Amino acid sequence: MDPGQGVPDGARQRKREGLAQEEEEETQGLNGSIKQPDSVTSLIQWRRHMEVVKSELLEHMQGQLGDLLDKAMEEAARSYPQAPRKGQLEREDRGRGSPLEKRKVFVDRQSLLDELMEVKHFRTIYHMFIAMLCVFILSSIMVDFIDQGSLVLDFDFFIFAFGGLPTALSAWLAMFLYTLLVPYKALQLWAGSYRTVRFPRLFTAILWGALLACHAFVLGFYPVYTVIQHQLHPASRFIVILEQIRFLMKSHSFLREAVPGVIQAKPSDGKVKPPAFSTYLYFLFCPTLIYRESYPRTPYVRWKYVAQNFAKFLGCLFYSYFILERLCIPVFTNMSKQPFSIKTLVLSIFNATLPGTFLLLLSFFAFLHCWLNAFAEMLRFADRTFYKDWWNSTSFATYYRTWNVVVHEWLYYYIYQDLFWLFKGKSRVAAMLSVFITSAIVHEYAITLCFGFFYPVMFTLFAIFGVIFNFLLNDKRKSPVWNIIMWTCLFVGQGIQVCLYCQEWYAQIHCPLQQKTFWGLVTPRSWSCRS
Repeated sequence: MDPGQGVPDGARQRKREGLAQEEEEETQGLNGSIKQPDSVTSLIQWRRHMEVVKSELLEHMQGQLGDLLDKAMEEAARSYPQAPRKGQLEREDRGRGSPLEKRKVFVDRQSLLDELMEVKHFRTIYHMFIAMLCVFILSSIMVDFIDQGSLVLDFDFFIFAFGGLPTALSAWLAMFLYTLLVPYKALQLWAGSYRTVRFPRLFTAILWGALLACHAFVLGFYPVYTVIQHQLHPASRFIVILEQIRFLMKSHSFLREAVPGVIQAKPSDGKVKPPAFSTYLYFLFCPTLIYRESYPRTPYVRWKYVAQNFAKFLGCLFYSYFILERLCIPVFTNMSKQPFSIKTLVLSIFNATLPGTFLLLLSFFAFLHCWLNAFAEMLRFADRTFYKDWWNSTSFATYYRTWNVVVHEWLYYYIYQDLFWLFKGKSRVAAMLSVFITSAIVHEYAITLCFGFFYPVMFTLFAIFGVIFNFLLNDKRKSPVWNIIMWTCLFVGQGIQVCLYCQEWYAQIHCPLQQKTFWGLVTPRSWSCRS
């Protein structure tokens, strides 16, 4: 390091010249008045020289100290990043203006967990979860060794869950091709004749309504038929049904964003053209449900980062398998054979809170972080805000907005905002309740088809208790106590879901219907099954 770093060279030079001038003037004054011995003159020069050395030494120390403090501040800021204000983030996401004018704004930023992983203390928590997975694996090995006398890991449950996977993948390919070709071709034909053939507005609205209804019926009927006709197993059903919902949301967003652009095109622009096919194809794979003709892009793909995220996703699948195999199946397998009692039910719910919470965290990390970040990296999609700091929420209103940002944005812009416009901005509560009811119905639809039975636990927790908590535990709650209350409610809610769904799953196995009737299909079997 330069000895004078931190001090400009010009200032240092001027200071030296000033000291030398003072020394010369003092020496001339002494020589002009009284003739001094050479030793006195040497002493004065030495003193001036030491002052110059002292000044340079202080400047050198000041420069080094400043650099050291700057480095310490940078490391502290990097190690302890401050979370941005939620209001500022939402303004960046939704832009400015009234609720009817806001549009999603995509910004180049990485996921929050990737930022937190740079902090050593947070990485330790992540390592603790990996250590627990190792404990589950060692426990399974030891149990197999003690019971069977050999080191054999039994993955029959894992294999069962993905039964019918080739059929599920074939159904996905058919849904993808239909979503890729039909909405885009319909928009292309309509845009090409929009200027030449003038239809009444009512007729155009009816035509588009019929087209959307036909599209929803075809894309809605075929996956359900495939799931039921081929008797797919739970994980394969989840692939088909969740992809069906995603394709419906994607195609709706594409038409919702592209049609106004065609209508508002000026006659001077000539023939109206729909968005490029490549942009629509990219949109079907990129991790967002809001269509834009362009998104912020990263300069290159980090394939190592992609491989790591897919490996983490597989690790989460095995983690979920061990939780179900060790903490859920032994508890609920024979529960329907025992006499029903409130005490047994309550104890089962609280025993299920731990595996339920683990499954909640694993599903969040596996899908919203690993899976979406892997696809975002492969497609160079720069906006990685798939979630926010939902774990710090002090209200359920904040939790719903930050848990799954991808789905929340679609609900906000295409359900809440459009209904708010239909209500002419006069009924915000009705628009909000419509969002909750829509979300609850879709969640219950997915659970019912994937598990193969109707038990509206998810709908009840979402549409009833979720709405109540949304208004009671609102954004005005800022104390850390409310964060504890929110986590307590999440623990209990996950315990209820895991307990009741596991009970119903085994009740369907132990007590099959002798005669299929409507009330028999919609009535939970666990209420009466005592085999």
